[in-house]
Amino acid sequence: MRIIRGKYGRRRFDVPKNITARPTTDFARENLFNVLDNIVDLEGKTALDLFSGTGAISFELLSRGCSAVTSVEKAPVQSEFIRQVSAKLGADGHRIVRGDALRFISTARTRYDLIFADPPYDMPGFADIPRAVLDADLLTPGGIFIIEHSGAHSFDTLPGFIDHRTYGSVNFTLFRKSAPESTTE
Repeated sequence: MRIIRGKYGRRRFDVPKNITARPTTDFARENLFNVLDNIVDLEGKTALDLFSGTGAISFELLSRGCSAVTSVEKAPVQSEFIRQVSAKLGADGHRIVRGDALRFISTARTRYDLIFADPPYDMPGFADIPRAVLDADLLTPGGIFIIEHSGAHSFDTLPGFIDHRTYGSVNFTLFRKSAPESTTE
């Protein structure tokens, strides 16, 4: 795993051989962050990385200035790998939750400026995850939600849809929570 840019940029970590995650490719991750660079300033933002896998997205977010990142990963091998990398980096503001991402969505009370979800593509109920995140009120006004998915899904009819990008077999759909309308009297 390679961290692409930012304060931890160009750092590499050997991913355990027995990992069960499907890591986001460097190519797709780099392109996603190029898109994000044009729509959000990550400096000082809070982020949630659901189904964290290797933690590559979490570490990229921390490296690019997020002040707090929560990584949620159920698998023991992956969550331990994330913990070890976080310790090696001395990543302040990194919280690791070893648990079920869907349960986290339904019980979390913290709001985030950016949420990224990369569930297993073959996960039962995959198509319901974007709606669950959007309905859970986990995003701050103006916050961004990204789901990584295969080409078998299309989420462009959901509220807040702003973009869909494809990089090889990797798809990202982006949403923005609308800011409340100001009332002037």
